[in-house]
Amino acid sequence: MDSDPDRPRLRGTPLRSRETPEDFRVVEEPLYPPRGEGKHTFLFVEKRGRTTEQVARDLARVSGGAARDVGIAGRKDRHAVTRQWFSLEGVDPERALDFELEGARVLEAHRHDHKLRTGHLRANHFEVVLRGDAPVELAPVLVRASELESRGLPNRFGMQRFGRDQDNADRARALLSEGKPPRDRRAARFLVSALQSEVFNAVLDARSDSYDDVILGDVARVEESGGLFWVDDLERERPRARAFEISATGPIFGTKMRPPRGEAAELESEIMGRLGIPPQASLSFPRGLRARGTRRPLRIRPEALSIETLESGAAIRVVCALPPGAYVTVLLEALVGEVVDGSRKASSPDAPGDVGVS
Repeated sequence: MDSDPDRPRLRGTPLRSRETPEDFRVVEEPLYPPRGEGKHTFLFVEKRGRTTEQVARDLARVSGGAARDVGIAGRKDRHAVTRQWFSLEGVDPERALDFELEGARVLEAHRHDHKLRTGHLRANHFEVVLRGDAPVELAPVLVRASELESRGLPNRFGMQRFGRDQDNADRARALLSEGKPPRDRRAARFLVSALQSEVFNAVLDARSDSYDDVILGDVARVEESGGLFWVDDLERERPRARAFEISATGPIFGTKMRPPRGEAAELESEIMGRLGIPPQASLSFPRGLRARGTRRPLRIRPEALSIETLESGAAIRVVCALPPGAYVTVLLEALVGEVVDGSRKASSPDAPGDVGVS
């Protein structure tokens, strides 16, 4: 999207996000509701000024468990007001409602029969306020919003994915090149995910303005079911892509990733080679570290997208729902151009989970 000449530019001064945590609100929509019975307890927690990992550690402490046993569906940003689900084993729901937590409170607690797993989300609902020093011209933003709802939003990974110094992908390349077992597996997995993200973004950039189209050999995703298939007939599949019935996917490389064919395979192979990723047949990871890989849609459709002006027009509020793994920061930049993150002025380096999207 950085090369998109049609992206709105609202004055010379960019809008600002997250000047206060209340300017950035996120609510998780779970993949399924808790059943009301079982040895685990699902907790719906509101937090402010805390990372998901910090709250998970606090929940482990007050419940008498281990932090590794706390289940989460996704990680949410520190500099926000967020509501998300956690799970604990062997904790009475009534007791959980009385937990005293720093910067957080338990809103709901219900029994369930298994631990909450990462990715068990249907969507993240966002309410974001962007602030400026002069009235915002809303008309071009609404035009761009309509286009994104029609064609889809390029599903790139946001800059947060690559670390404060933007060097996480390079560190992952060094880690894989050395081939030594990592001392900190969790940190190593996070670095590898940044390298996977770099490869995906490069493929998305190479598709340029045709991110909503398909090419021969693409691994396409059926929007309704999530099923994957190879594109071997453009005359049949291109109308389906235009109708948003299917979307092309890009690589999240790994040992079990479904590879494309033909033209799409040539494109991805060239990019991965340029970025130092060996062919899948010879791809290996240091002992104690693995990545099976998957396919990620090149685009996603923002749901329930609405935009309105606030404060005599000098601010706008963006409300939307995005699927797990999509970055609302990417949507905001697609709508209004560069956005300055006010929370980063005095921030320490991002923790691995401090991404605000999953």
